[in-house]
Amino acid sequence: MNIPTTDKPRIVVIGGGFAGISFIRNLKKVNAQVVLFDRHNYHTFQPLLYQVSTAGLEPDSIAYPLRKIFRKHKDFHFRLAEVEAIDPEKKQLTTSIGPLSFDYLVIATGTRTNFFGNESIKTHSMPMKTVPQALNIRSLMLQNIEKADITDDPEERRSLLNFVIAGAGPTGVELAGALAEFRKSILKNDYPLIETNDMQVHLVEGSSRVLSPMSEHASKKAQKFLEGMGVIVHLNTMVKSYDGNTVVTADGKLFKTATFIWAAGVTGAPVQGIDGNALVARQNRYKVDSFNQIEGFQNIFALGDVALMKTHAFPNGHPQVAQPAIQQGRRLALNIIRELAGKEMKPFKYTDKGTMATIGRNRAVADIKNMRFAGTFAWFLWMVVHLFFLIGFRNRVVTFFNWTYNYINYDKAARLIIRPFKKA
Repeated sequence: MNIPTTDKPRIVVIGGGFAGISFIRNLKKVNAQVVLFDRHNYHTFQPLLYQVSTAGLEPDSIAYPLRKIFRKHKDFHFRLAEVEAIDPEKKQLTTSIGPLSFDYLVIATGTRTNFFGNESIKTHSMPMKTVPQALNIRSLMLQNIEKADITDDPEERRSLLNFVIAGAGPTGVELAGALAEFRKSILKNDYPLIETNDMQVHLVEGSSRVLSPMSEHASKKAQKFLEGMGVIVHLNTMVKSYDGNTVVTADGKLFKTATFIWAAGVTGAPVQGIDGNALVARQNRYKVDSFNQIEGFQNIFALGDVALMKTHAFPNGHPQVAQPAIQQGRRLALNIIRELAGKEMKPFKYTDKGTMATIGRNRAVADIKNMRFAGTFAWFLWMVVHLFFLIGFRNRVVTFFNWTYNYINYDKAARLIIRPFKKA
């Protein structure tokens, strides 16, 4: 794969998400060769994927070339490939473009969509974990509205304009809010023959409240905001199946819909070769110690969503969100620098900076330590935080411009069917 041989330690990183990026960024001054593998040549800012899927942002606003991020790093090499297996004894990877040895291995593969073994949902629903998937949702949404505008069949129109989202975590809540705003600001202007009330947004959640990882205050406020925007919230409702036309719930509810979006859960994305006691099969996460080293393996580490580090404060591991990944990446980089210098590693300590979710224009909720915010201030705070963590000055400027334009004009400029989507 044309990576130079070296006498330096070779640090191989699998995954260019928040954890992998944070780790490599903090290795600037290390005397080692760094190799990054990823299936995409860009980093995705996943918290804003829902805005791509609802025509609020173009995909290049939330994606950034991996090579560009590390162009100033010495002896850094990126390879567009999928890592297929790990041989810990030989300290070697098998990839789609060939084998490579390593001295240190960092697994930061993140998560994939969890369908909980339900094949009908896996086959027919729309997941939203990647940029291509977000673009598929955008195309399908716009295509269905276009079809609804020309059909004479009221049942078909109802199905085409019925949007069902499973999962009321931050992704589902933000997606539902964005669709409700689309209905209010775009539908009546672009499609005068469609009544605004013809488009319905259903949010289905298996637990007793929306945003269950957040405070009760945030949950109540978020549900109030959603219902005020016309989103129909179904709590304590489990989805049983979806055949491409009808969502069936465990309690017998039926939703005729041509657009069913699955945001109900994720699971770790481990790599073949490290399993057994090191892998918690139910969550597909690697058990790691306080230094993020996978239990039972030397110089092999896991970061972020795929790492399960049990602590007193987090007996089930840290939440699978950006901040633990970023902080673990930074700490591990500093630890490897210390180890190469002959010093002892320092254990990781997570600093919880809070949780937030936006529901729409001037509507958001935020839990920051013991403080609870909701409404305009929380919405402004959410925007500032997300702009700050976007990678690349251009992306920040473009995103800020789009948000400002959308706010002033009540518009979503990216409602383009660039790549038509055809359901299987």
